Amino acid sequence: MRKAFKYRLYPTKPQARDLERTLALCRQLYNAALQERRDAYCKAGKTVGFYEQKRHLPEIRAELPEYKGVHSQVLQNVVERVDKAFQGFFRRVKAGEKPGYPRFKGKERYDSFTFPQANQTGVKVQDGRVLLYGIGSVKCKFHRPIQGAIKTATLKREGEHWYIVFVCEVEPQPLPGNQEAIGIDLGTNPNFLITSDGEMVQAPRYFHKAQAKLAAAQRSLARKKRGSNRRKQARRRVAKLHRKIANQRKDFHHKTARKLVNTYGTIVHEDLNVLGLARSRTAKGVLDAGWAQFLAILAYKAEEAGRRVVGVDPKHTSQDCPVCGHREKKPLWVRAFQCSGCGGYFHRDVAAAINVLARARTEPSGMDTAVAVP
Repeated sequence: MRKAFKYRLYPTKPQARDLERTLALCRQLYNAALQERRDAYCKAGKTVGFYEQKRHLPEIRAELPEYKGVHSQVLQNVVERVDKAFQGFFRRVKAGEKPGYPRFKGKERYDSFTFPQANQTGVKVQDGRVLLYGIGSVKCKFHRPIQGAIKTATLKREGEHWYIVFVCEVEPQPLPGNQEAIGIDLGTNPNFLITSDGEMVQAPRYFHKAQAKLAAAQRSLARKKRGSNRRKQARRRVAKLHRKIANQRKDFHHKTARKLVNTYGTIVHEDLNVLGLARSRTAKGVLDAGWAQFLAILAYKAEEAGRRVVGVDPKHTSQDCPVCGHREKKPLWVRAFQCSGCGGYFHRDVAAAINVLARARTEPSGMDTAVAVP
């Protein structure tokens, strides 16, 4: 299996300028490749493919000296990104979805470039540093060791910071066998997660807590003159706050998922339509909770550990009695579930988690979202 390892880079000022220059050249090539495909089809009805554009790269490097400082495989990866953008466009057209034609990339919308064969050329890991083609030896904070064989390396700009992401091929590390199963019900306020055992994990609500600071920063940004240095500084402050919230949320998701994977052999959750919920009146709470990201993290951690994650139909899980199955609709603000059929009394979210776990035992095994690795 493949696993990503992300590390912070600390480039010097000249190295930071070289990174920005490489990023700018990659963005220009991306836009040029996109323009070539667009013009070829509009003017001649001709389709330009990946390999045809790839064959022109040596000519570009010969005619434009600035591209000689960029690794050839980095440029090939830029053309490959354009090809993948068009593949996604045609796939969506075929599926009847909203197509979304590939867009030209502005300065703030192109933030990374990739060495596709970092294990062979372009990147070399040193003691506390990374040697990058065209950039030099850059200081790197290896907060944890790299595992497995390095396959690719991506240089990524996030605000004013630079990171390197190594994708490595690693062997799965399954945990000892565990027959315990748990059902989880996801929420927004006051609890992020409730288990069928009655355990409740409080929702941190990072965005909600930072709203006052964000509002002040955004008001300050709105008052600044467009194109001024102060506006750039204000925009960086807003971006920094959003980045901090995202990092806090991701850290919480990783820790919560790790605890579940270490404790239980089978984890059952509702197969929620998060995209649909993000368009409803509960959108702010759903996006603040970050359910989609949490479920993705939970799935890959479970796969690596040899655990099982199952998604089940979410319909009526909070309306059915977990004892007798009697269904009774109640408004969302009612948090105590008292069954009028058998008289059972439960916390509504705990009852939903119990129903989620029970449903996994009656639905087909094809509902699994992660397959156990024996």
